Amino acid sequence: MLKRIDLKRDYKKHEEEYLSAIRACCEETAFSGGKFADRFDREFADFIGVPYAQGVNNGTSALHCAMSALGIGAGDEVIVPANTYIATAWGVTYTGATPVFADCTPDTWEIDPSVIEDKITDRTKAIIGVHLYGQPFDFDGVKKIADRHGLYVVEDCAQSHGALYKGKMTGSLGDIGCFSFYPGKNLYAFGEGGSITTKVKEYNDYINMMKNQGCAVRYLHEITGYNYRLEGMMGAVLSVSLRYLPEWTERRRQIGRRYLAEINNPKITMQSHPSDTDPVFHLFEVMTEGDPEEFLKYMADNGIECNRHYPVPCHLQKAYEHLGYKPGDCPNAEKLAAHCATLPLFPEMTDDEVSLVIDRVNAY
Repeated sequence: MLKRIDLKRDYKKHEEEYLSAIRACCEETAFSGGKFADRFDREFADFIGVPYAQGVNNGTSALHCAMSALGIGAGDEVIVPANTYIATAWGVTYTGATPVFADCTPDTWEIDPSVIEDKITDRTKAIIGVHLYGQPFDFDGVKKIADRHGLYVVEDCAQSHGALYKGKMTGSLGDIGCFSFYPGKNLYAFGEGGSITTKVKEYNDYINMMKNQGCAVRYLHEITGYNYRLEGMMGAVLSVSLRYLPEWTERRRQIGRRYLAEINNPKITMQSHPSDTDPVFHLFEVMTEGDPEEFLKYMADNGIECNRHYPVPCHLQKAYEHLGYKPGDCPNAEKLAAHCATLPLFPEMTDDEVSLVIDRVNAY
């Protein structure tokens, strides 16, 4: 069975480097934050092209920190895509603010700037755009609206490590960028991890305190703090992985472009990728004409594991039923959720495996 993603292939290929990094961390006993986490922060900031990166324990915490650093709290509203993983909305909810869900476009499946303005009220403080599946959202379209209304723009980059929007790295565009290093991401830790990137020292300093129990100086707690530090061992592993990220990204692009060029089944709809972007194909999501579960079974019967990402859009999740959304409020996100399927795509796939996926999808 060809897995949808197979992390073991990367681990076996770079096993000695990973284990050497872990041993170095153990020998230094730099387990919570410390030199290996700090080194990765510097390396990741350089990679994204910003002066500051703060490693945290996961991507959800990164979003929480971003909202808090921008002063968002109870009574405020933040516009969030309906088509995203629920953690995008959690970052808003954790501060006591309210997520206001916006539909995606029918082609890129990213947040639709044309529907944002109608959702802005005098309580709106920010817009979160998600570079979903590794495809950058229309940042300029969102930023124009944000500037017109004096709003922050936060990038959820959990799936877009290395993606380019008009030649610039995602995570360097908005007020703050939030990354996840959950296993399976394009850049991943051996456990949990995340990062917040920014060009603004004030935000960076606040986040550094927030993730360290509210301290700039140990035992002097200036703000309500959290224990959100990046573990040293995760920093050590991520430094190894970051060296290979450009290579992995190029391979993902090769596979993604083959899928786009060679899958021609009229029952399958693929994501659009505007020419001014360079996606990194974290997930290769498609829409099936009929029941996606039938498609998943068909692919499994042919030796290929596929799965589904986000079959219930955020606005229709039970956790947010108190907000009063109903079916039909975000029709594009709802259509995608009802028909979504995810094809195998990871850097270690062979050309023959890519061909097998293409052939089986076309034969469906």
